[in-house]
Amino acid sequence: MLSKELSLSIQRKVRNGQFRVAATIIICLSLTFLVLISGMIINDHFKRFVFCENISSSSLNAFPSLFTYNPSPHHSCMQYSNSSNTLNNWISPKDLWHSMSDVELLGRASMGPRIIDFPFNRTPKIAFMFLTKGRLPLAPLWEMFFKGHDGLFSIYLHTSPEFVDEPPESSVFYKRRIPSKLVQWGKSTMIDAERRLLANALLDFKNERFVLVSETCIPLFNFSIIYNYLMNSNQSFLNTFDDPRPIGRGRYNKRMGPTITLSDWRKGSQWFEANRELALEIVSDVTYYPIFRNHCMPPCYMDEHYLPTLVTKICPNLTSNRTITWTDWSRGGSHPTTFTRNNINKEFLDRVRTRFNCTYNGEMSSICFLFARKFHPNTLEPLLRIAPKLLGFI
Repeated sequence: MLSKELSLSIQRKVRNGQFRVAATIIICLSLTFLVLISGMIINDHFKRFVFCENISSSSLNAFPSLFTYNPSPHHSCMQYSNSSNTLNNWISPKDLWHSMSDVELLGRASMGPRIIDFPFNRTPKIAFMFLTKGRLPLAPLWEMFFKGHDGLFSIYLHTSPEFVDEPPESSVFYKRRIPSKLVQWGKSTMIDAERRLLANALLDFKNERFVLVSETCIPLFNFSIIYNYLMNSNQSFLNTFDDPRPIGRGRYNKRMGPTITLSDWRKGSQWFEANRELALEIVSDVTYYPIFRNHCMPPCYMDEHYLPTLVTKICPNLTSNRTITWTDWSRGGSHPTTFTRNNINKEFLDRVRTRFNCTYNGEMSSICFLFARKFHPNTLEPLLRIAPKLLGFI
């Protein structure tokens, strides 16, 4: 009898304990659900508040204020301050001058949109990034190239800081200089300038392809052909290869390890073309750039090794592993051939345009190079004479 009562007592306690456990679990789950819902609501309001504050009161002044804050409970926090004109200027800023430091600029550019479908009308553009000491002696040829294609390109000029000359207001190069710093050949300042150009170009959300050119470069085809070639490509054009010679692997510094090993080390052409995805990766890099800056010094040249190695490390699938800027290195030495007016004729340009074969979107193509260098200023006159008919300029 005693054992039966004891058994019943134990069963009652177990049932009561199970009830308490079940009740505790239900209460905990309810509290967790309430906390999650509250957190989502608070987070949403916080993000909207921060977005409004960043847009309307940012001290980096890369863009004009897009929205103004209205504390009235009857209005949203985002109210247009100047209709569609202000929105367009924020999406595609017309004024390139700003007071951002390089760190601020790269940080802002790295936060640019990485989406495919933009929530606004977007005609993709090519950003032409000119890395030059000063004036552009071949500017009239480029003016001819760009004519009639407004809205499909953007221009950015990185010059020596002391260069302040402006072309006429009618020029496509008018007020296209970005805040620039001194560049020394073979030094890290060369890469600084390239990243500075990319970062400024990324601030325009409409820029989709990014081409680095110099004052000695010329286009080899008309704008329409080049635009369609780049916009329809499923990869970027950045040359990268493993060079076993002293001027390749021989430049590797063991102090770059273990982050960068000899098997990672690559070489390639300075003159690249990148799509938006790759451009964002380049300006966002804070891992490999400091290693190169500290340990790649002459006879190691960052402009020949940094980008090829970076792309090989983080996104080799984004590049077709070739350049679209033709350069003649057949004479050897540290610098390529410079062409003068006596070299310029239809046969010469035709050879550069069509004598090569390459892979484009998985198929063979005879159009491999879209630009060429190095052309002396005295080539302008014969180029202007030949280009309209040969290249199909307007």
